[in-house]
Amino acid sequence: MISFDDFKKVELKVAKVIEAERVGGSEKLLKLQVDLGAEKRQIVAGIGKFYEPENLIGKEIVIVANLEPRNLMGLESRGMVLAASDEGGPVLLFPEKDVLPGANIG
Repeated sequence: MISFDDFKKVELKVAKVIEAERVGGSEKLLKLQVDLGAEKRQIVAGIGKFYEPENLIGKEIVIVANLEPRNLMGLESRGMVLAASDEGGPVLLFPEKDVLPGANIG
């Protein structure tokens, strides 16, 4: 269990995927360029076995925006894509209707 105050520290935001490509040398990593309204950033996500990069472009996804940057295969990732766990692999979370990039969730 975490406290409500701890939960409030997590910044969940809507991000629009503006570019997506496979990471060379990896079967599962995709490099995403996302628009958060006030800024654009790169996120590396382990969803490449289940999602084609071209199908993600233009989609709105939900990310954790305030994680410390992390390097994956030499690429900086500045956030985490949220997905549900399923027997068939990850299932990305999408808003049910258009939302402005950078919109807060919570």
